[in-house]
Amino acid sequence: MTKEKKSKPSKELPLGFVDRQEKELLVRDFIISNIKEVMIKYGFQYLETPSFEYSDSIGKFLPDKDRPDEGVFSFKDENKWLSLRYDLTAPLARYVAKNFLEIPKPFKRYQLGTVWRNEKPGPGRFREFLQFDADFVGTKNLQADAELCVMISEILEKCGLRRLEYSIKISSRKITEELFKKINLNDDSQKLTTLRALDKIDRLGWNGVKELLGEGRRDKSGDFTKGANLTSRNIEIIEDEFKKKKPETQDLIDLIKIFKDYNFSNFEFDPTIIRGLEYYTGVIFEVDLKFDVKNNKGQVIQFGSIGGGGRYDNLVNNFGNYDAPATGISIGLDRLVFALMQKKEFKVKQTKPVVICVFDKNSMKKYINLQTLLRKAGISSEIYPGENKLKKQMEYANKIKSPAVILFGDDEIKLGKPTLRNLFSGKEKPVEIKELVNEIKKII
Repeated sequence: MTKEKKSKPSKELPLGFVDRQEKELLVRDFIISNIKEVMIKYGFQYLETPSFEYSDSIGKFLPDKDRPDEGVFSFKDENKWLSLRYDLTAPLARYVAKNFLEIPKPFKRYQLGTVWRNEKPGPGRFREFLQFDADFVGTKNLQADAELCVMISEILEKCGLRRLEYSIKISSRKITEELFKKINLNDDSQKLTTLRALDKIDRLGWNGVKELLGEGRRDKSGDFTKGANLTSRNIEIIEDEFKKKKPETQDLIDLIKIFKDYNFSNFEFDPTIIRGLEYYTGVIFEVDLKFDVKNNKGQVIQFGSIGGGGRYDNLVNNFGNYDAPATGISIGLDRLVFALMQKKEFKVKQTKPVVICVFDKNSMKKYINLQTLLRKAGISSEIYPGENKLKKQMEYANKIKSPAVILFGDDEIKLGKPTLRNLFSGKEKPVEIKELVNEIKKII
């Protein structure tokens, strides 16, 4: 009998998931450190919620299917479905409801955490990504909404962006509410289809959106999307309303007054912003970058926003009768890093270890003494961790971009002077052990 050939596991990743290397992670750490610094200054509390929630708690379930697979990754635990969190807002609402009597009102919290979305990935848009959220829960005061916009601007500028390189777009869900009343649109399904169509203005332009507001639209692939079936007159009314240059709803007028008190001007009114179709109730905002972002092939792509937020006054009520109006902002940190890493002026120092080459295993104590000396002085260092000859050790040091190697063979040991080779210049010289730290600091 012939043995059945065993198939090898794939080395490829599923679509929408990526391995992240050191430089990207260091940029992300830099951004996170700036976020935490600003959050402390603004008086927000740090919170962490679990990665998994009950599926009905995060609001993503399909009652007509056996599996709650609309946008989330799920599995069944005994008799209940669990899902990886889709965002950080729904877990916050659950946390507030659970701890409503204990937490202060308003409750100001921020969170950094991974979220998962079971949907089609795109450039800089992943199925697993790190998100930053900041929220006020328990206040209707629009100063909270204004402060979130001011705060995120401060974070972006601390991360290296200039004011001209980003903007905060503002709008209000009340614009569409009043518009629906004006055209006598009462059907919830038709409203949702209309909002989804309007959300595509940036991508499709008004001609494409008007098709979706009408009977529907067929894309280049031949796929047909059913429209909202609005009359041509109502479509005209919507287009006229959305092309207005100034906000007319009271909440936006009040928000802009508060912006003036903050001396904050880096915002623009854009009624085409449509966010959180399911739960936003008032002011909404989006954070857009104003510089070109390229994909891995060097092509400029339509990148979209790096985040946004708004007022969601009814979300906590899903868990009971709680008086918990709220507003918040979310930033996709991996999307922000993807864009920032393309900025020439954005640099993060990568610390690489000095490599102590191994000539003789019997001299290991001497190598360890050198390593201990360097590490106590705060210098990143390592004894070569492999079992190869000097040529391979040098190849290793160059591959990891080490700044220098220390050569401490029989001749150097007899003299009590290790040889320090600068891998940037290629120069080397014998150095007294007591001077080794100072000499290395001149290199790094």
